[in-house]
Amino acid sequence: MLRVFKHYIAYPVLLLCVVDFAVLLLVAEAGWVLRLRQIGADPGPVWNRLPQLLTFALAIQAPMIGVGVYAAESMQTFRFAAARLLVAISLGVILISVLHFISPGITLWRSNSLYSMVLAVVLLLMVRVLLGGFVSGDRFKRRILLLGAGHRAKRVANLENRAGSSFLIAGCVDMKDAPPQIETAISRTDVDSLAGLVEKTQANEVVLALDERRNTVPVDALLRLKTTGVHVTDISDFLERETGRIDLDTVRPSSLIFSDGFSSGRELSMVLKRGFDLLLSAFLLILAAPIILVTAMLVKLDSPGPAFYRQVRVGRFGETFEILKLRSMRQDAEAGGAAIWAQQGDPRVTRIGRIIRLIRVDELPQLWTVLKGQMSFVGPRPERPEFVAELERQIPFYAERHMVKPGITGWAQINYPYGASLDDARHKLEYDLYYTKNYSPFLDLLIILQTMRVLLWAEGAR
Repeated sequence: MLRVFKHYIAYPVLLLCVVDFAVLLLVAEAGWVLRLRQIGADPGPVWNRLPQLLTFALAIQAPMIGVGVYAAESMQTFRFAAARLLVAISLGVILISVLHFISPGITLWRSNSLYSMVLAVVLLLMVRVLLGGFVSGDRFKRRILLLGAGHRAKRVANLENRAGSSFLIAGCVDMKDAPPQIETAISRTDVDSLAGLVEKTQANEVVLALDERRNTVPVDALLRLKTTGVHVTDISDFLERETGRIDLDTVRPSSLIFSDGFSSGRELSMVLKRGFDLLLSAFLLILAAPIILVTAMLVKLDSPGPAFYRQVRVGRFGETFEILKLRSMRQDAEAGGAAIWAQQGDPRVTRIGRIIRLIRVDELPQLWTVLKGQMSFVGPRPERPEFVAELERQIPFYAERHMVKPGITGWAQINYPYGASLDDARHKLEYDLYYTKNYSPFLDLLIILQTMRVLLWAEGAR
């Protein structure tokens, strides 16, 4: 995997993104030339229309990233990829139309765009036919040597079989630290030289997956491997890279303290993030105002009680604030006064509430909270104080998620279903810690784009 702005991207995904972007530039140019030749006009030099070509390519590729064209399922199945690709291009057409309305000079003509869109569908599908097996095969996968054969090593072995896995287990050494769970593991007593085993298995990375470290870590051998260019990785770092989350079962406080992450407090990053929040929340509030007004009327007509409700949530540094949402549950949803997790098929949800939860319209009033600066667009989901107090007692590092502003969307929200239990909260925290540790504007952009997938397919709605 390649680390881009502290976020890991698989090589096949990066290659496919670059090829797709080149194809989109090519079809944009082809559409321009075809149309100009058709009407007998001179297309002119290509650099005179570079802004229009780039706008076309970006307007198509952004929805491609958002709807999951580069997800593991799309890399494995052509039918899945084709369906997502058609959705993305349809959204690209809408985006280009909006851009044309705002500033006609930065887009292709409508006739040019039509030709380019048809060519884009054909060529992007051809790319997946031609490169599908190449990018989803073993060519780009790293070969790893596992040190350890216990529970932690078994977790790595299970990840190898996951769709979109970026590594192959070239060998496994039973370090006698725990009862072995991998049958093919060889005993450490049968290994004369770790460097020789690395060469024999053609491994380019050694992963330390020990259940018990005391008197089992071959420090001298690992140091020798490291100095000869072999990548040596601790299992907590390995799992972070492969899963996009901080694994609470393997991470140690020292690895978080001495890591190069948690730089979200830097002034420039925070200024950029706040400026983006201000501009986008003000713009979207103007656009969403009619939707919020109509939905509020429907909520009022559907069930007794106010159209909006306020609820106390925990924000940055543990400070509380009031969140504003359209009411989707009965007014007496918590008549007993105790905070209750929302459940799948929750009977407290009203008829209109079920619809607005599905399409996330109930979240729109939170734009006002973002505008006021109590929330951000991207960040961990704010929880209620009653839940936070309990979760901090039972889950390690839970308080660390409050070191950044909470958000409407976030890394946990796009990667894990709606959480309604202690176990769910633990898993979501692993994603929140990854975001907090590896925050960058680039990661924010990826999250915002991929939120499109969650909205389109109503993932995680309850």
